[in-house]
Amino acid sequence: MLRVRPVHFTSRTASWEQLLTAVGMVRTEDDGGWQVFDSASGRLALHDAEEGSDRDGRTVFAVEVGDVAEFARRTNAAAQDEATAPAELVTADQGEACRISGPDGFSFLADEATHGAQCAGADPALAVAAVWYTADPEAAVRTILHIGARPRPVPDADETADFTAKNGGILLVRPASGPSRAGLGFEYSGPLEPLRERLAAAGITAGITEEAFGSTLHVANPDAAGPNAPATVWISERRPMG
Repeated sequence: MLRVRPVHFTSRTASWEQLLTAVGMVRTEDDGGWQVFDSASGRLALHDAEEGSDRDGRTVFAVEVGDVAEFARRTNAAAQDEATAPAELVTADQGEACRISGPDGFSFLADEATHGAQCAGADPALAVAAVWYTADPEAAVRTILHIGARPRPVPDADETADFTAKNGGILLVRPASGPSRAGLGFEYSGPLEPLRERLAAAGITAGITEEAFGSTLHVANPDAAGPNAPATVWISERRPMG
């Protein structure tokens, strides 16, 4: 199995809980400073961070798998053309995990999923998107393919690449200068206006912009006051290709 489950570190957990609940996610785990919210496609983990720390407001790219050892074996078998094996077993904060390393120096963890099915009470239109920003998108694409994600069509022929995970969520590769980094966003397969109204009812500011290939809802980021986060969290409208 493969499911998108980035980890977001924040000192503003209550504000994030409010935002995630308003967009239709459901909390399925709560272990002190660690909470997990399910969407209909993918999950997001919230982790407490000290206010003003280097972690506060940052997102870590991550996925969930069924068996970390088997996942590592399959990833390395798929990457036989690479100079080094991209996957290794490690011990992380949450237990045994697999670390996947890309040629650009970017790495991320695959943790063993603690529960399988997505929450039936989540908004069926919402999906979690984890973003890999890199100066070497071609290498990042190879790594995402090695872990078993499925390519999906993109509306233009630039260096962007989109993937879906078999068990939920979206992985995006986006070209960027400087060191590789992670990003967080969402997709919505229905009209954005009702979602904006739902957020407004919860006291959360959001605005819609029309872009080349669809609309995007920009939601006030609870971490915007800190130095590590953008001003808004984006939710893009997913339009069928063709």
